[in-house]
Amino acid sequence: MENDRPTGAVSFDNRGRVALVSGGGGGIGKAICEAFLASGAQVVCLEINEASRAKTDERIEFVHGSTATEDDCRAAVDTAVEKFGGLDVLVNNASIQPTDSYVTVDEMSAELWERIVGVNLSGYTFLAKHALQVMKRQQSGVVVNIASAQGHRTARGVPAYGPIKAANLLQARQWGVEYARDGIRVVSVSPGAIYTDLVRETVAIQGGEERIANRHPLGRIGEPEEIANAVLWLSSASASFVTATDLEVDGGLGAFAAFADPYQMKDPQAD
Repeated sequence: MENDRPTGAVSFDNRGRVALVSGGGGGIGKAICEAFLASGAQVVCLEINEASRAKTDERIEFVHGSTATEDDCRAAVDTAVEKFGGLDVLVNNASIQPTDSYVTVDEMSAELWERIVGVNLSGYTFLAKHALQVMKRQQSGVVVNIASAQGHRTARGVPAYGPIKAANLLQARQWGVEYARDGIRVVSVSPGAIYTDLVRETVAIQGGEERIANRHPLGRIGEPEEIANAVLWLSSASASFVTATDLEVDGGLGAFAAFADPYQMKDPQAD
């Protein structure tokens, strides 16, 4: 039976605020950029994929660069300040999980390890370093690290991505404590499986779309906009007493024990 009860709605007013989002050319990052833009913010997108510029709203300031390169991170922060006069929100989102990284640690090449560390860990640090310098001068700001459910619990074949996502969680906690008296809040968000290119590329490796969805108690894969909504709340004054912690937006995945009975999967022949 379809539920026709009202669900409620929340809206945000980010007029006059400046947000910098890494990896904003697609997936979760794109949804976050568009959500900030729709709520009135000035948005800067730092993106390595130059081709995504053509698909980015022209009102978003597109900066081509890699988070693994500190000079590119500095340039993105400088662009926000020079063009819009400050920086209110940094979203560390750019992240990679190549299909060839689904191996055991003894099979992982140093080159692949360093590539993932460069983007997923050093990139978060480099952007935060330069953003926090601005925020300290302002005595205000919010940093949001996009972490992962894999930062809380692990599986086979993720010796780089999972541990580094755990580091993203602790980065947010440490920075949150470090800068709490500077008017700066730092938090993280841990998505479950979300419909992005990253997930689509690894669907087969993870057992197929239906099985991935079934691992979540809500019985589906999340949408990028659902992560964006969480980021906008955490970045707002409505979350003014929230810092140095993580919000799991994972469809209940984190609460479901590995030894619990799996959910009954729907028989496609039953319809």
